[in-house]
Amino acid sequence: MSAASGPITWVPGAAGSGYDVDHLPFGVFHGGDEPSRVGVRIGGFVLAAGAAAEHSGMESGHLWDTDTLEPFLAAGPRAWAAARAWLTSVLTDPEYRGAVQPHLRAADDVTMVLPFRVGDYVDFYASEHHASNLGRLFRPDGEPLLPNWKHLPVGYHGRSQTVVVSGTPIIRPRGQLRPPGADAPVFGPSTRLDIEAELGFVVGAGSTLGIPVPAGAFADTVFGVSLVNDWSARDIQSWEYVPLGPFLGKSFATSISPWITPLAALAAARVPPPPRTVPLLDYLADDPTEPWGLDLSLEVRWNDTIVSRPPYASMYFTGAQMLAHTTINGASVQPGDLYASGTISGPDPGQQGSFIELAWGGAEPVRLADGSTRTFLADGDTVTISATAPSISGERIQLGSVTGTIAPART
Repeated sequence: MSAASGPITWVPGAAGSGYDVDHLPFGVFHGGDEPSRVGVRIGGFVLAAGAAAEHSGMESGHLWDTDTLEPFLAAGPRAWAAARAWLTSVLTDPEYRGAVQPHLRAADDVTMVLPFRVGDYVDFYASEHHASNLGRLFRPDGEPLLPNWKHLPVGYHGRSQTVVVSGTPIIRPRGQLRPPGADAPVFGPSTRLDIEAELGFVVGAGSTLGIPVPAGAFADTVFGVSLVNDWSARDIQSWEYVPLGPFLGKSFATSISPWITPLAALAAARVPPPPRTVPLLDYLADDPTEPWGLDLSLEVRWNDTIVSRPPYASMYFTGAQMLAHTTINGASVQPGDLYASGTISGPDPGQQGSFIELAWGGAEPVRLADGSTRTFLADGDTVTISATAPSISGERIQLGSVTGTIAPART
């Protein structure tokens, strides 16, 4: 934090960085042969939170002396707030430096792992601009948006077992594909492999089966957010998705950042969602005093080229509305559940969150910095999604990035 907005951290190099004490994201790490344990990012370091708590007198530190965030997530909003206050105190008050500093590890010297065991995974379709672009591509003679789209957050239930941490190689999937003009499918590796730049919401406190979670309980239920790349095989998807929707074209891999940014760190990023052109039913109605739109600026890098800068503030439905819709039929959520926003695309050129939009279905190849062109992903290509947000200190926080490299299909 700056001196004008609060205490300054004693951690070398952390003050004014994207990982200052106004951020404090959580993850799980290990170093060498050490067991995995909960860590908190501060500047260029990872704090072994459980060990630091033990040596600094925090009673609930046992929640961090484990290889997953689930116990801490399940502890609920009071525990999250207390932990944030304690971390801010010990990382800014020189009195604690002697007890805490030995538990800092250089971020470059540790390996980050999947921060929690993903329970249920739901993927939404909450960007009007993305949905409209795909509607124009797939239904050029019809309306871009289907009749239900502005009435509810469209989503589907995904496969949680294939959610992987950033850096995991993405093996090109194989499946049924229908060649252009053919009546029957063939089997083979996807040739239209794509990305979807998304924001994921990590559930902390669980709910009771049969009792919906209202939008107003969003911050008491969801702990934080993580960047997501929902890899998509467009040719497999286009053949299978009618009449029931995505399946094998989506379920082979979904990458998430190893760092979970607490909602509390995004207080200054909250903005109203876009204006509504269709009235929402009461359970989805926006509360103007508690907006949960988020002013996040994303960046998509294809190999060494920045190809897109999607703005999350343009998303039509908020994370609070997605949660309310997920549970309105009585479905419950549990600690470690993950739901994602769907592709984040803005209204302007260069703001598309998927390559099918950016290359307009393959008709407009994208030129990369090395002079090569792409329509969809080639083997060996690497995609990195990053994001920043305004912080409570008046500066900007850096969300943990998510990256993946395409490996050849296996036979």
